[in-house]
Amino acid sequence: METTSHNDTLLVTGGTGYIGSHTVVEVLETEGHCGFRKIVIVDNLYNSSEKVIDRFDTITGYKAKGEIEIVFEKVDIKDEAVLDIVFTTHGPIKAVIHFAGLKAVGESVTKPIQYYENNVGGTVSLLKVMAKHACNNIVFSSSATVYGDNPKAQETDPTTGAINPYGQTKAMIEQILADVAHTNKSFSAIVLRYFNPIGAHKSGEIGEDPLDIPNNLMPYIQRIAAGKLPFLSVYGTDYPTIDGTGVRDYIHVTDLAKGHTVALDKQLRHQDAFRGWHAINLGTGNGTSVLELVAAFERASGLTIEKKLVGRRAGDVATLLAVPTKANEVLGWKAELTIDDMCRDSWAWVKKYPNGFND
Repeated sequence: METTSHNDTLLVTGGTGYIGSHTVVEVLETEGHCGFRKIVIVDNLYNSSEKVIDRFDTITGYKAKGEIEIVFEKVDIKDEAVLDIVFTTHGPIKAVIHFAGLKAVGESVTKPIQYYENNVGGTVSLLKVMAKHACNNIVFSSSATVYGDNPKAQETDPTTGAINPYGQTKAMIEQILADVAHTNKSFSAIVLRYFNPIGAHKSGEIGEDPLDIPNNLMPYIQRIAAGKLPFLSVYGTDYPTIDGTGVRDYIHVTDLAKGHTVALDKQLRHQDAFRGWHAINLGTGNGTSVLELVAAFERASGLTIEKKLVGRRAGDVATLLAVPTKANEVLGWKAELTIDDMCRDSWAWVKKYPNGFND
């Protein structure tokens, strides 16, 4: 068994982004902060805001407690030389939670080279610097898209069927991590394959705020609720589902953030058990259609979300659900929040900050 020391640092790539920021909050709110005395966030702010950093203290009050420090470095992880300086300046870095990457399925179909360069290339740079500084623990934010068109995916299912470049980048990164773990017996990689995160922190202080027109369902609905967009295009109404629209396993971003924190804690407290490469699904196991999600948001907000039913979108599948048994058994983690909770907290974020981080 191995634990972190009081001098250890946690690096969070993409830590000002949607899932990364909520995970930083969970580490701050975890008793003992998983053993870390410093969190270094690196992000190039391509699709996020530095304003998140101040919100961490607004939510948790960590500064007054004086137990942990947060440092933000505006860094593109593809820049290996600058990343090396971060590791040298803020080390020893004990572990990395790796979120940084482009994430829109539709955009990846039209800009595949950008996705491979950023997601795969950035991860290779990160792993090279980690190796140089003997940092052997990583929790990787992967995706259920690695399963392709697999309605109820388990960790033992093949990941060779990703049907869009975004999913392919995640599958490639997983393979790279597995290869590193094979050659470095001290290396530990926990790959978290999660499904569709939505919601916001219950405080309404942080949430999902894409800088451009959203590619994902909930932030698009949020923009409509804030009066920024006129209607929602529902892509595909002829899928073999309950109402013809796509069905997904939506998970509250707070549950997802807790999953990353639990994985990190397990990895460091039980180092021997988690050496090597481990893939774990994070999801609820329950499906919600596009129209069901819209109805839930309408209940939470009291608004009517205008819709237009259109044809299918390239790269989408009909149904994608998690089998979260391994997360329950190995991590002791289980999603607790409901679709109504997700919509309630998304609406709280929109009400408080209708312009997102521009407010």
